Amino acid sequence: MDLKRELQWYPGHMAKAVRQMREQMKLVDLVIEVIDARIPSSARNPELDQIAQGKIRLLIMAKADLADPAETDRWLSYFRSQNLNAAAIDARRKQDMKYVKEQISCLVKAKQERDKKRGIRFRPVRALVVGIPNVGKSTLINSLASRSVAKTGNKPGVTKGQQWIKCPQGYELLDTPGILWPKFTDQTEGMHLALIGTMPDSLKLVSPEKMALAAIEYGLKAWPEKLTEDYQISMEQEPAEYLNKIAERLHAVKSGGAPDTEKAANVLVDRFRKGVMGPVTLEYAPDMA
Repeated sequence: MDLKRELQWYPGHMAKAVRQMREQMKLVDLVIEVIDARIPSSARNPELDQIAQGKIRLLIMAKADLADPAETDRWLSYFRSQNLNAAAIDARRKQDMKYVKEQISCLVKAKQERDKKRGIRFRPVRALVVGIPNVGKSTLINSLASRSVAKTGNKPGVTKGQQWIKCPQGYELLDTPGILWPKFTDQTEGMHLALIGTMPDSLKLVSPEKMALAAIEYGLKAWPEKLTEDYQISMEQEPAEYLNKIAERLHAVKSGGAPDTEKAANVLVDRFRKGVMGPVTLEYAPDMA
């Protein structure tokens, strides 16, 4: 697959979702942007700042349980230094969700007070939930709503349309499909988005082998002992040779006896995404000095 193909993709339904989001923006009081804590920079849609201009914002670093805690703390400090309300969560933890609900209440309190002064007493606060595909928006919404109302799945493209969801705390959430942008800025950004499962693997925008090599390269720096322990392979191997040896350990062989590196790559990438190998943060927070 050529670089141009890998770095550019924009399905028609995403363009439609952006248009709908622009239209709905005038109806909402709060924009909740959900990003993946493993790629805090690449997971942010550069179009959102313009689309949500003037709106109250809350940035949620989801899947924090899969990320490096120390790096997550650095990202939180960075975002807050940029005057962003930010929180890192595992949406399945009640304590984390309690904190998010408290943050939402604090952010919309001023809006509610203004409505009361204008004689508007019963209109619920409305929040738009946005983010890239497979980032955890639906899991967050289900936790806020205290019931299963948004379809979830460990793959991109599960949410197909917009829907309003009432929450017991008195506000309404608008769930939206995951949205990417027409062109990625560089190869690294595209690789990070592919590696955590933002883009459907079926599109083959980035090959399993390329993703696996990137995962191995990261793992050899972050947790080499885990790679050695799982596959009994010396840490001195180059990533490409490492993948060949993983195929051998998994008995993944093509007809003719050559290692089936694609099969081995799929196994490794799946374990990488699920956090089986260890905590993953692919992007470092900018220096605030």
